[in-house]
Parts: sequence; C-alpha cells; structure tokens
Amino acid sequence: MVATQEMRRPAVVALQTLVIAACYYGAGRLGLMRRLSVEGAVFTPIWPPTGVAVAALLLVGLWAWLGIALGALLVVLSLSSFSSLQPSATGIVAGNTVAPVCAYLLLAAVHFRTDLSRFRDGLALVFLAALGAMTISASADVGLLVATDKIALADFWPVWLAWWVGDAMGVLIVTPVILMLYALRAPLSLSRWKEAVLILGAAAVLVPVATRSSISMMFLVYPLLIWAALRFELPGSLVCALFASVMATVAATEGVGPFQRLTHTEVMIKLQAFNGTMALTALLLSAVITEQRNTRRSVELACQELVEVLEHLTAGNPTPRPPPPAEEEGDG
Repeated sequence: MVATQEMRRPAVVALQTLVIAACYYGAGRLGLMRRLSVEGAVFTPIWPPTGVAVAALLLVGLWAWLGIALGALLVVLSLSSFSSLQPSATGIVAGNTVAPVCAYLLLAAVHFRTDLSRFRDGLALVFLAALGAMTISASADVGLLVATDKIALADFWPVWLAWWVGDAMGVLIVTPVILMLYALRAPLSLSRWKEAVLILGAAAVLVPVATRSSISMMFLVYPLLIWAALRFELPGSLVCALFASVMATVAATEGVGPFQRLTHTEVMIKLQAFNGTMALTALLLSAVITEQRNTRRSVELACQELVEVLEHLTAGNPTPRPPPPAEEEGDG
C-alpha cells in the first residue's frame, strides 16, 4: 500500500506539471495574438501566462515552478526553433519562472488568502505580486535583450515599462479570475440571475461602444464595474474587468476608437493606464465590499449566538418575582 502511494505521487506530480505547462503555453499563445510595438520591441499589453503561473503556485504549491518553466520553454520554442535557441531565450525562460515564484513567496509571507476576502489580500496581490515581483521578469528579460544587442541601450526604459506592465496586467486580471473559478462550488446561487443578465447585457453594449468609439467614452466602463462589484462582489467585477480589458486590447492593437491616430508609445500608455486603473478598481473595490459584508455577517452571527445563550440562561433560571412592598408603620 505504501509503495503504491509512493508511485502514485510522482505520477500525480508529473500529470499536474504537464497540465500547468499546457495552460501556460495556451495562455502564451492567446496573449501573442495581440501585440504592440515600442521602440522596435514587440510585446503583449496583457501577458496571461504570468497570471496562470502565480495562480498555479498559489493553488498547487512551490513545486509548480516545474510546469511554469516547461510552459515558458514551450512558448519560446514556438517562436524559434530549438537549434536557434539563444542564451537570451534561456534567460527569458528563467526570468519568467523566477518572477512568479518570488510573487508566491511574497504572498505567502503576508499570509495571502486565495479567496480575496480581505482588503489586505487585494493590496498584496496588486503591490507585491503584480507591481513588485514582475519587475524581476521585466528587468531580466529586457536586460538580456540589451546585452544581446536585440534592442539599443537607450530604449531600455520604454521597453522595460511596456514589458513590466504587460506582466503585471496578467497577474492583476488573470490570477483573480482563476482563483475565483477554482473556488466555485455547485450548486450556484441563481437568486439574482435577472440582474446578472442585465449587467451582462449592459456590458455587451457599453464596452464595445466605449472601446471602439472615436469619442473618448472609456469612462462608461467604471459605473458598470462599480455596479457589478456592489451587487456580485469579486465574480461580477472580475468578469466585467476581463471583458473590458480584452475589448480595449483588441481596439488598441487594431488602432481604432480612442486609440486611432496615436503613436505606438501613446497607445501603450493609454491602454495600460486604462487596464491598470480598471483592474485596481475591480480588485480593491470588491475586496472592500466582501470584507465589510463578512464583518457584518460575523457580527450578526455573534449577536444571534448571544441571544441564544441568553434565552438558554433565562429558561434554566426563571427570573424571581420581586418581594412585595413593606407596609408603612403608622404613627404611634
């Protein structure tokens, strides 16, 4: 029996490693469908594999780095043959593996909860995992491009900024969605399905108009985002944020709507500013709402338990009747 379990564990680890690698590779191919160019370097506005990598580490554990490294290698090989694999490509694989691992270690150090039910969890995901740890991959990858003369030294910071924001957006947008899907359990509550359909319908109309109209109307997304967060907390806000981010990225890469007649650098700045503020709003607002509702439920539960205790004590010890008033003594 023990031998069977010992054999089963390596098989499970190998299977999970292949699944993580396949998910990373699929997310990479999906991200490469939409690209922008900054100072001659091609990058993706949202790099979904970083979100997949951080989520895999949070859900599976530290050993998930094997699948991440294998997936990153497969993405690099899809762009160049194995024989032409250069040291810079190997360094990029290492950088894309080390950055999510550092994000996982930073989140573990602050006791991060994958349900994102606390405001501090939202802050940790934003500032430690996304904005903090992704500087490692951006610095390593762009530094290798400079060292191998793929880009000029003068172009380091513009390319670094684009690379860093793309990796950070992958963590901000993709990681919460994966964590949310993992936490879903059947049966789902459909008590407010009519309002959910109404929000989805509004998003299907407003988001394309906001992201493809020549008039600057991208602000229309934020009331919809707030509505979804107030009524459906994290799932509602994340679905709206993901849809709006994808539509904005498509419009930016096609150069239509609010992104037309802009330079590549201006498109990158405008798109990443929109995606970043929208992801921050969705994540932090929903975390605050969830934390407040959980606090209110805890207080209500504590009050209910206190009432039950008082009722039990009252039933076991009936309240004694007050003694009759003493008769007043008359005057001699």
